[in-house]
Amino acid sequence: MTQLVECVPNFSEGRNQEVIDAIAASISGTHACSLLDVDSGVSTNRTVFTFVGSPEVVVEAALNAARRAFSLIDMTKHSGEHPRTGALDVCPFIPVQNVSMDDCVHCASVFGQKLADMLNVPVYLYGEAARQERRRSLPAVRAGEYEALPEKLKRDEWMPDFGPASFIPSWGATVTGARKFLIAYNVNLIATKEQAHRIALDIREQGRGRGQPGRLEKVQGLGWFLDESNLAQVSTNILDYERTPVHTVYQEICREAEELNLPVVGSQIVGLVPLRALLDCADFYIHKDQLFVLEEEHKVRLVISKLGLDSLSPFNPRERIIEYMVSSQDSCRLASLSLRRFVLSVGARTAAPGGGSVSAAVGALGAALGAMVGQMTYGKRQFENLDVTMRRLIPPFHQAMNELLRTVDEDACVFNGYMVRTRPTLGDSLCVTKHFLCGRRR
Repeated sequence: MTQLVECVPNFSEGRNQEVIDAIAASISGTHACSLLDVDSGVSTNRTVFTFVGSPEVVVEAALNAARRAFSLIDMTKHSGEHPRTGALDVCPFIPVQNVSMDDCVHCASVFGQKLADMLNVPVYLYGEAARQERRRSLPAVRAGEYEALPEKLKRDEWMPDFGPASFIPSWGATVTGARKFLIAYNVNLIATKEQAHRIALDIREQGRGRGQPGRLEKVQGLGWFLDESNLAQVSTNILDYERTPVHTVYQEICREAEELNLPVVGSQIVGLVPLRALLDCADFYIHKDQLFVLEEEHKVRLVISKLGLDSLSPFNPRERIIEYMVSSQDSCRLASLSLRRFVLSVGARTAAPGGGSVSAAVGALGAALGAMVGQMTYGKRQFENLDVTMRRLIPPFHQAMNELLRTVDEDACVFNGYMVRTRPTLGDSLCVTKHFLCGRRR
């Protein structure tokens, strides 16, 4: 089963396209690495690269990118709205598929050590990889930013985890670590930078400091102005979207803006976003407005509309939702095959797909028929007296259809994993084969 780690290095260059392209080429040119997204900002003067691969591959790609950036970015000439401490400001590793947080901590440690050895620069660990509690928070490590580094590096409490405690003017310092999926989410305002920052101070978890905490857990925030868009933004990092969903951040900022008589004009997600985060938003608005929306595609469209995610640039779900982007990395994608190819793969001389996947596919078809009948009834004038009943009956069929489709792939993946781990004898294989032909493996 494919192991996937996501790496999201942030480089302090968002204006020079030649530099951005060169760094991107160093990543995409790394064997078996998939560069998914490149998101640059002129005012922030920062580019976020998103790529995935095996643990070893993403570490290699991150090192290649850093090596390329070392000769191209000069921090003595850098300025921008976004806080930063170095040319490669931060390089987090995030578990995506079949890897643990410990695996990502190991990636960060290996990357940090190799980066320090390769470029002779100071490197700090943060997040789950932090070796000191005071360094768990990225803003804490970044405090004072690049300009404070010469004095900061002289203090014992800010000795780097790797590399020399020396100020490298052209580079600064790099922070690397492991974390959950972070959503970089910005809300657009027709306002000043100061007004946007005032809202950020009220809603972020840290609040205004000095015993004045903010309202939203696991949310970092600040305000800035985008000259290229002539808009202010409340810029947030949502560190745990299950604790504080995206729609909660949007609603709170809208409430604060309304109190200040400031118009909200959409929002922006920087980089990629997990599908679950958008579906949670959709469920919120469906419940709030008593909507009847079932299909995943329609739910995503609803969220794009409600949050105004396409206000600054097009939001293409196929290019912005991480599950859609990495699906091509997954070898177990039976549900995406044509019916003909699925049947042929079942009949091939391989142990999987077998009875479990076939049973799931047949069950999905049964549920789909139930959903079809319900949807052909719902919304018709001659059956409008049944609308309430159909709104109750259709969702379970639709949910079962989607869950069984996922099971088609899961069954094959689990069985292939079993065969790899146990390497059963011919007799064991025949016994297992009897079970999967009967659809009783699960």
